[in-house]
Amino acid sequence: MVQPVTGDGVRDRVGERAEVGAFTMREGKRMVQVFTDAKVFTAESEADFATAFRVVDGMIDWVGAESDLGADARIAAHSFGGRVVLPGLLDMHLHPSLMARTADAVQCLPPRVSSVAELTESLRSHHAFDDGDDRWITGTGYDETKYPTGRPPTAVDLDKVSTTQPILVWRADRHSAVCNHRALEIAGIDAATPDPPGARFERGANGKPTGILTERDAVSAVADFIPHPTDEERTHLLAKVGRKLFSRGIVGVCDLLATTWPEPLAIYQKAFEIGPFPRSVLFYGWDPEVPLSDLSAAERTGSARVGGVKILMDGTYSNRTAWVHQPYPKSADSGLRTVSDEDARCAAAWARRNGMQLAVHAMGDRAIEHVVDLFGDEDPWLESQPSVRIEHATLMSPDLIERIRTARMTFGIATHTIFLYSEFEAYDRNLRAEQRAHAYPIKSLYHSIESLALSSDCPATAWSDADDVFVSVEAAVRRRAYNGADIGQNSAVTVAQALLLYTARSAQLTAMQGLGKIAPNYDASFVVLDRDVFTIPDTTISNTRVNETWIRGERVF
Repeated sequence: MVQPVTGDGVRDRVGERAEVGAFTMREGKRMVQVFTDAKVFTAESEADFATAFRVVDGMIDWVGAESDLGADARIAAHSFGGRVVLPGLLDMHLHPSLMARTADAVQCLPPRVSSVAELTESLRSHHAFDDGDDRWITGTGYDETKYPTGRPPTAVDLDKVSTTQPILVWRADRHSAVCNHRALEIAGIDAATPDPPGARFERGANGKPTGILTERDAVSAVADFIPHPTDEERTHLLAKVGRKLFSRGIVGVCDLLATTWPEPLAIYQKAFEIGPFPRSVLFYGWDPEVPLSDLSAAERTGSARVGGVKILMDGTYSNRTAWVHQPYPKSADSGLRTVSDEDARCAAAWARRNGMQLAVHAMGDRAIEHVVDLFGDEDPWLESQPSVRIEHATLMSPDLIERIRTARMTFGIATHTIFLYSEFEAYDRNLRAEQRAHAYPIKSLYHSIESLALSSDCPATAWSDADDVFVSVEAAVRRRAYNGADIGQNSAVTVAQALLLYTARSAQLTAMQGLGKIAPNYDASFVVLDRDVFTIPDTTISNTRVNETWIRGERVF
């Protein structure tokens, strides 16, 4: 238990008489809030709980037992009525800018859309449908592995919605998409168009594009023609995403591809001007054709700041583009490698020069191993956080985990349970039998890699509530898919362990100063739950809701 602390050489004044307001006391020039009658998970360890804490000017300065408070403090306190209080939650790999950019897209996620026919029908609900030939119709979230036929939609299918309006629908993993023939025409893609490096325009037997766009550069070849909203529109869309994240209890985020929009840092800063917003660390995409400029001091600090650069070593498991050692079942295909060693080293050099992190998307075992081969023997350049983040880290054998743990380079990992949970059919089809025990091995990672986070990758997942932390927590604890299928019982963790991977341990992955714990000298950023997530049946964890979210002593939800 954390004990009362003393500040500035003055004895601790918990319980000392003070001016009392609406759950706020004034001690001289200091604003003091006392919170009691709570089950407070401090995140100091798996088993550290308190019942009360005190906040001074937005910062926690005491945590302990309510019985240690004086009578006056208890009278003035804000009582949580016995509810569970957690540190504010951190999602260290998601895409708020992408969530904002696709706010107007039709949601095509299961269970709402579970066939090609339902997909085409849902696209007719888009606000731009039949509103002019220059208006794009967009959708997001299809997952053909849940369709009765098992086949993805094609341009022919989308032409049934419109042949005159361009249409683009992102797959659930956001690495692939499908468009209609009008969109292909606008983008100038035909049978003679070469595939982009590390990507494909899928083609039929006649060599003509089918409309399926595999991997990001192929998707971008079409998506870049969609008109961008104005800066003001972007700001308000992003602010709306921030309010949603607060409703999930999320107080800090890493945007792992903030350059979905131009000048993303300015848009984030404007969103903070509108109102409270989760603390944000932006990772810029690496484009070897347009190298990033070195950062100014102002870009490295503040509630919204640049934190690193991101490269993609491979694709995804759900569409068999993750780079793997052994070919996929019933196939000779081993996935795609999507970045050269030269470009990876150039991105790392920029990160080292600017004091930033290098984030590497790597899902397949061959991709992850290659990241370690490239950087494992180099000296780290950051002290307070890992120099290299591995994103997703899907297939991790014990030997590979040990290589990462003992490397000279400091590595951190942002991984998930939401993929196996929501995309079971795809992983069941694409993982070899001997690989299943090594898919998202959260328990082994928890005990081996200190800088480790569970995260959502929202909206790049096949689940409409992917940003709901408690869906991922339940999947980590039960290791069951949405349909009850076993997704690795030996990799299950406890509720407390899963929550540490959304709080204190998560804050170590990319330095989130003052977040991740309810402890002295930390921000008073915390959430209040509607049930005791530590004692309820594990089958109901995903039903947990956030009642309140607080930022530095201010209730924002």
